[in-house]
Amino acid sequence: MTITSPAVERAAPRPRGGITQGVRDSLVIAKRNLIRMSRIPEMIIFGVIQPVMFVVLFSYVFGGSISVGGNTSPAAYREFLMAGIFAQTVTFATAGAGAGIADDMHKGLIDRFRSLPMARGAVLTGRTLADLVQTTLTLVVLALVALLVGWRTHTSIGEVLGGFALLLLLGYAFSWIGALIGLSVRTPEAATSGGLIWLFPLTFISIAFVPSDNMPAFLRHIAEWNPFSATVLAARELFGNLPEGYPVPQAWPMQHPVIASILWSVLIIVVFRTLAVRKYRSATA
Repeated sequence: MTITSPAVERAAPRPRGGITQGVRDSLVIAKRNLIRMSRIPEMIIFGVIQPVMFVVLFSYVFGGSISVGGNTSPAAYREFLMAGIFAQTVTFATAGAGAGIADDMHKGLIDRFRSLPMARGAVLTGRTLADLVQTTLTLVVLALVALLVGWRTHTSIGEVLGGFALLLLLGYAFSWIGALIGLSVRTPEAATSGGLIWLFPLTFISIAFVPSDNMPAFLRHIAEWNPFSATVLAARELFGNLPEGYPVPQAWPMQHPVIASILWSVLIIVVFRTLAVRKYRSATA
């Protein structure tokens, strides 16, 4: 007699639950990505060179040509400019985040991670945390360069740190947009292009580099309700870089930039983290 035993179905390992386990898994992935970044130092070097070029070019090419609150002094424009450069730097890291996740997808690493019993969002959370560390290092270097070209703050150390905290929060929020893009395309090259193509109008249709009062009406409204503009203006206020006589727009985000900056960043994180984790469950290389 032959006895046939029922086939044993192999199920994929279940993710381990709990907030503590999710934090641990995320930190493991973040450590993995930080080690990878440290082995490719050109990633950090090239990430620093571009914003430094923006600082030098905008400071010395446009300084003295643009009126800020009726003041055309290069020093006044330099202080007005720096919050915009800082914000542009943290948001442009979105392209790198998307390209990194797309590269992991292309190599099959995401499929391997997904087969492990780990928290659902740990892979993406770890990646975005590692990108946040890299962005922080870039921001520190950029701030030192800004001090060398004449940028100064005129508030307390707590307010200055608060301004940088808002900038990093915006950068972290935008990294979730990059994560969604990286999971939605097939190649790292496409992720880089997709991560930059929408950032240019977002950063330039704003108050980052010029005041909004001379813009056409429809562009002015877009600029004043742009989450990027809210963070830029909040950073300027916290740095003490708003020149005397600067015409603050009447739109609500411009009248309450710190609150608006936090609300925009939290909203972006909630929406795009949800979409990215959902995409992570179904994405294939």
